[in-house]
Amino acid sequence: MSDTSIRTFTSDRQHTESTVEEESETRTDTTICPECGGDLRTDEGHGETVCSDCGLVVEDDAIDRGPEWRAFNSQEKDQKSRVGAPTTNMMHDKGLSTNIGWQDKDAYGNSLSSRQRQKMQRLRTWNERFRTRNSKERNLKQALGEIERMSSALGLPKEVRETASVIYRRALNEDLLPGRSIEGVATAALYAAARQMQTPRSIDEVATVSRIDDMEFKRTYRYIVRELKLEVAPADPASYVPRFVSELDLNDEVERRARDLLKTAGDKGVTSGKSPVGLAAAAIYAASLLANQKVTQSEVSAVTDVSEVTIRNRYQELLEAAETVQ
Repeated sequence: MSDTSIRTFTSDRQHTESTVEEESETRTDTTICPECGGDLRTDEGHGETVCSDCGLVVEDDAIDRGPEWRAFNSQEKDQKSRVGAPTTNMMHDKGLSTNIGWQDKDAYGNSLSSRQRQKMQRLRTWNERFRTRNSKERNLKQALGEIERMSSALGLPKEVRETASVIYRRALNEDLLPGRSIEGVATAALYAAARQMQTPRSIDEVATVSRIDDMEFKRTYRYIVRELKLEVAPADPASYVPRFVSELDLNDEVERRARDLLKTAGDKGVTSGKSPVGLAAAAIYAASLLANQKVTQSEVSAVTDVSEVTIRNRYQELLEAAETVQ
C-alpha cells in the first residue's frame, strides 16, 4: 500500500472515530439536564422532556411517532394495524403467506404476454406447493374451504366461519379425524358454531349444502361435541323467526306476535321436547293469522322445510297456550 493511501485511510478512520464520539456525547447530553445535571424523563402524555430534579422543561411539543388510533385489545390492534392484513383462522396459514391472483394482468390493468403468463402460472403452482408443507396443512386447507363454501350457501356471518374454523382446528390438533371424513367434521363444526353464535340453521338446511348424508352428519356432530366438550345450548325457536319472516316477506307485526307466542309457550312448558324449527314455523303461521296477513301453510312449509301437519299441530298448541294466559 502506498504512503498516500495509508495517509488517506488514517484520516478517514480518525474522522469516523470523531464522528462516533460526537454522536455519543450528543446521546449522553440528551439524558442529562443542562441546568443541574440531573436525569431527564420523557412525559409522553404531554410530549415533554423534563428534568426529574429541578423540573426544567428541556423539550416540548415532541413528535408522537405512534399510531393515531387506539386499540383496547389484541383483536382491535390487528384490525387497525397498517402493516398487513389481520390474521384469520379461516385460512390454513392464518393469511400469513403470499397469494398470487389469477388475473393475468399487470399493475396498470394491461394483459400479460404469453411468456409472462406461463411464468406466472409456474409461480402459482410452486406457491401452492409451498403453502401446504405437510398432510396436516393440506387437510386443514380442504376443510376450511369446505366450511367457507357451506357458510356462503347458508348465508352465515364471518363470526360463525371463524368459530367453525377454530372448532375444526381443535379437532385436528386433538387427533379426532381418523376414521371420519373431512367433510363430516367440517359440517359438524359449522353446525355447532352456528348454534354457539346464536345464528342456528336446522339440520336439514345444513345437510342440504353438505356433501355427506344425514346419518354421518349427526353421528359426527355428537362425537365432536362430546370429545371437545363444547357448550352448545338448545336452539331457541325465536332465533329462526326473523329469517323466516324475511323470506316470507311479512311485516314486523308478525315477527313481534310470533316472538310473543313462543315466549308464552316457553313459560307454559309447551315447547319442551319439540323441534325449534317446527315451533318457529307454527308461531309465524299463527302470528300471520292474528295479524291478518295472507300466508298459507304450504308457503310456510316451503320456506321452513317443515311439514304442514307439524305446522297445524304446533300452531294450535301455541294458540291454546296464549289463550290460557289471557
